[in-house]
Amino acid sequence: MDVEFRAARSDEPPGRELLLELNELLNAQYPGRVRKPGSVTTPDEMGPPGGVFLVGYEGERAVAVGGVRRLSDGLGEIKRMYVVPDARSRGVGRALLVALEEACRELGYDRVRLDAGPAQEHSKSLFERTGYVQTPKYNDNHIADYFAEKDLRREAPVAGSS
Repeated sequence: MDVEFRAARSDEPPGRELLLELNELLNAQYPGRVRKPGSVTTPDEMGPPGGVFLVGYEGERAVAVGGVRRLSDGLGEIKRMYVVPDARSRGVGRALLVALEEACRELGYDRVRLDAGPAQEHSKSLFERTGYVQTPKYNDNHIADYFAEKDLRREAPVAGSS
């Protein structure tokens, strides 16, 4: 697995197309989401100066996307993580998360938050294995049932270590 992450805009190809795939998946998993989205993040929020949107490439093929937006001083939020189906279970999601966390550090964030819905069990497991700690609900995303935060000033525990 060799993935290169490049900054891009989420409303331009290929990020836009992968976000459309993500939206189709979420709409299937959460009936009613089309009428009432859980969380809305604009392309400008995931761009400079307080954010970034990354596209992950294997060769020249886009296989993953994710963004960061500013919540407050020192606090960012990871949004819109998606890995195409045939790239899953190969470490691409973990690589994307690491790249987004590094982007948070570069943007000056000491902490990062994220949320996930009940259908994202694999994502929640990844977040917990990489040092995220559940927190009280911090936003109005009515779909999410998992809210977590990571202190980026500390190293994440290695999976399987005690």
